[in-house]
Order: sequence, then C-alpha cells, then structure tokens
Amino acid sequence: MQIASEVRDHRAILKLNGRFDFHSHRDFRAAYEDALSRDGVREVEVDFQQVDYLDSSALGMLLLLREKAEAAGKTVALARLHGTVKQVLEIANFGKLFAIRA
Repeated sequence: MQIASEVRDHRAILKLNGRFDFHSHRDFRAAYEDALSRDGVREVEVDFQQVDYLDSSALGMLLLLREKAEAAGKTVALARLHGTVKQVLEIANFGKLFAIRA
C-alpha cells in the first residue's frame, strides 16, 4: 500500500492506495504518527478512495489510530468509502466510532 499525506485546514489527510492489510502496519503507523505530531492539526482523515481491500489487521490499525488521536486531543474521520471496504467497515460498526465522510 502507498500513502500520500497532505495538510489542509487543520486536517491531515492520509490518502491510501492499494491493499490495507498487515503488511501496511509500519507505513500506516509512521504516516499517522507524523500527522498527529504536526502543529495545528486537529483531525486525521483517512481517505479510502483508492483502497480495494482491507483485512482485520487494518481494522485494528484504525482503532489504534483512534486511540492515539484521542490521547492527543484530535479526531479521526474515514472518507470516500466504497464497495467491499465500505461493507466491512459498516459490518464492524465503525460508523459509531469514527466520523464517516462521502
């Protein structure tokens, strides 16, 4: 998986591309830790537009991100969900834990 990162309007956007699975954990953690450490960032948005697969370890990584963000006084949003990725996150009730954006 590849991750592009940008900051706009107090929001760090992590644009994921490819399979979000166990092999992505180091890159994902490095990207969100960098985003959380930036001054002025109040929210981390994870953009799933280019993600075609995620597994249970990806769900765990998102929960860890949420925990770290809350500890830093920041929020997390999941954006541009589609297809099976959207179905998996809905089945896992992630809409109750994260802000979901179209």
